[in-house]
Amino acid sequence: MNNELKMSYQAELAAAADAAHQSDFTTAFSHLERAHILSQKFAFAHAATHLRMLRLGWRTRDAREIFGQLTRAAAALVFSRIWVPLGNTGRASVSPFEPMHVPEDLANILKSTKRDNRSS
Repeated sequence: MNNELKMSYQAELAAAADAAHQSDFTTAFSHLERAHILSQKFAFAHAATHLRMLRLGWRTRDAREIFGQLTRAAAALVFSRIWVPLGNTGRASVSPFEPMHVPEDLANILKSTKRDNRSS
């Protein structure tokens, strides 16, 4: 993960934690979805994001989210380097195979990461 991507990912995780601390679970999940998009190509970060979604699902007593995140966390460790559906938010309410629109600010971060990888 390059520095810009890592900082953006960590900022989303911090924002999610702050929102969860204030019991604003909708906002917390939104930040975790953004962290998920940023982490998809990095197995440990990707799985860690799913584990945070699992924890938030547990806290909100959302059985669908809990069970969905258990399988997604395991799959993230195996498939992150092989194939991921670009832009997928990682929530249990969406297909784990469905590519989705990437918000413009995150798309720019991901593009800069690709450029950095090509120039190294």
